[in-house]
Amino acid sequence: MAPGTNTAENPVTARTVLLTLAAGQFLMALDSSVMNVSIATVAEDVGTTVTGVQGAITAYTLVMAMFMIPGGKVGALIGRRRVFMIGCVIYGCGSFTTALAPNLTVLLIGWSFLEGIGAALIMPAIVALVAGNFATERRPAAYGLVAAAGAVAIAVGPLIGGVATTYFSWRWVFAGEVLVVLGILVLARRIADAPVGEGARIDVVGAVLSALGLGVFVYGVLRSDEWGWFQPKPDAPSWLGVSLVVWLMLAGLLLIWLFLRWEARTVKRRREPLVDPALLQNKQLTGGLTMFFFQYLVQMGVFFVVPLYLSVALGLSALKTGAWLLPLSVTLLAAAVLIPRYLPDVSPRRVVRLGVSALFAGAVVLMAALDVDAGAEIVTIPLLLIGLGMGALASQLGSVTVSAVPESESAEVGGVQNSVTNLGASIGTALAGSILIASMATSFLTGVEQNPAVPAEVKSQATLQLESGVPFLSDADLESALDEAGTSEKVTQAALDANKDARIDGLRAAVAILAFIALLAMFFTARIPKTQPGSTKPEQPDG
Repeated sequence: MAPGTNTAENPVTARTVLLTLAAGQFLMALDSSVMNVSIATVAEDVGTTVTGVQGAITAYTLVMAMFMIPGGKVGALIGRRRVFMIGCVIYGCGSFTTALAPNLTVLLIGWSFLEGIGAALIMPAIVALVAGNFATERRPAAYGLVAAAGAVAIAVGPLIGGVATTYFSWRWVFAGEVLVVLGILVLARRIADAPVGEGARIDVVGAVLSALGLGVFVYGVLRSDEWGWFQPKPDAPSWLGVSLVVWLMLAGLLLIWLFLRWEARTVKRRREPLVDPALLQNKQLTGGLTMFFFQYLVQMGVFFVVPLYLSVALGLSALKTGAWLLPLSVTLLAAAVLIPRYLPDVSPRRVVRLGVSALFAGAVVLMAALDVDAGAEIVTIPLLLIGLGMGALASQLGSVTVSAVPESESAEVGGVQNSVTNLGASIGTALAGSILIASMATSFLTGVEQNPAVPAEVKSQATLQLESGVPFLSDADLESALDEAGTSEKVTQAALDANKDARIDGLRAAVAILAFIALLAMFFTARIPKTQPGSTKPEQPDG
């Protein structure tokens, strides 16, 4: 074990280290979930449009995706703790800039760029620092709590954003982040660092290829809702009759392939690669990364769908929406902390399979419960199950991936791991949104077509104008839009009825695809080991 790992043998120090790293993970995940409920207010305050703020959210995701792998390598050059603290300083400067942003340009600099760079340095360092500060047998619990902190941030973000926006200002969230960063920097002195690798260097060509490949691919995914996955939407860019999203994703994959080829060539020349391609031949590592991908895909899909149901379909405030998401946090934290504590020798594969089963069960229960006349209470049991599944996965996967390689490579693994989770999160949100809108459009137009109260000319206009999809509108927003358009009372009521049914059909379809993906993930669990890292017990039966 690397020098300095004895630090965590002191219970007080161990708790301080864990609290510090979990706080860092919490901050990284908080921003987007907070901003999602404050977009309109932020847009008004900085003198831009909702599209402008959404662009800032996209840019934040892109910066993280592009620099996550190089960020993981920087720790080998100057030390993991130092990188963690530098990342916190950059992130804190970004939060401070964002809190004072007078316009969109400053918001982009502070939030999208500075915070994105800070996150790309912090997140891989957290993975390496957990490995360097906790003994092998204690890592599942440590990784579980750190991962749970990030997921809880996403769950409570709407509640925090709702409180801040309603009673104070969204700017106070970012001002509060500065204070949290200062606290992290004070406590980070107790974190033990791993020794800096001799002769370590940054592979500049590899860094450029990985950044461009991941950035182009993620950008394509993020634009899918507006441009269409395959068939281009009206007025959307295309090439050879195919949506530009496809070409961006293919270009991203090509660049990633070139990156791996370059890294293999670098290894042959006996130079320091950014990521050793041999890592991808490690069965345990690729198994853990694959499950991370599926977890975040389903997780972010759920965090997209459920708040839409609560806030738009039911018309709940941001405060109430956040409150109804809290059951997920309870079971998530419980599973992430209690499984490693009370079942330290349990088979990781068994826990992962049970976690995936809970995700699948939660999605199925939610899909069955969604109904036009249903209330907010229907999300409670599904969220309890989904939180249980997420917590079970969080309790094992971090330890599985890091224990698959020597401790000296933990930061590089952290960079790859966070890139994979970023990809999964982006695809999960985009896929759920696309399925939701496509199903809504079909259902809405079918409802209008079959309603005799709607004149034929209105039906034809609806078919033409809604070709690119139906917006996910509340009844109040739709009724207001119809009143402005001067529609008759019968047409308005028909549209409202069709909209209610279409919303539920769209939500069901989105949840159904998430359930299918959770089930698909079960086929990839065979690469998860049956025994805990460092365990001296004989291999457990498969389960």
